[in-house]
Amino acid sequence: MPFFRITLHRSAIGLPERTRGVLMALGLRKRTQTVYHPVSPQFAGMIMKVKELVRVEEVDRALDSQEQRALRRPDPGFYVEKKAGGGSAAVAAAAAAEGERTV
Repeated sequence: MPFFRITLHRSAIGLPERTRGVLMALGLRKRTQTVYHPVSPQFAGMIMKVKELVRVEEVDRALDSQEQRALRRPDPGFYVEKKAGGGSAAVAAAAAAEGERTV
């Protein structure tokens, strides 16, 4: 079942009460907030009333909050293959694990 992914990109400050009511009916309260609604004529009509304020995509399934966060997270540009050890705390911890005493 397809869904509308609706993201509020412009604020409703200073707009008529009716427009703010449509945003509340869609479940949008803050900028960059994203909600999912099933594709239906009722939701399409509400989206058309606030089309200047929102961005809409059609997706196959609704994502949960963790999946949305992963989509927003930018690519770091690097990957950690192996963590380097050898700091004084790491040496002391290794020695303590072996039962040696460090000075």
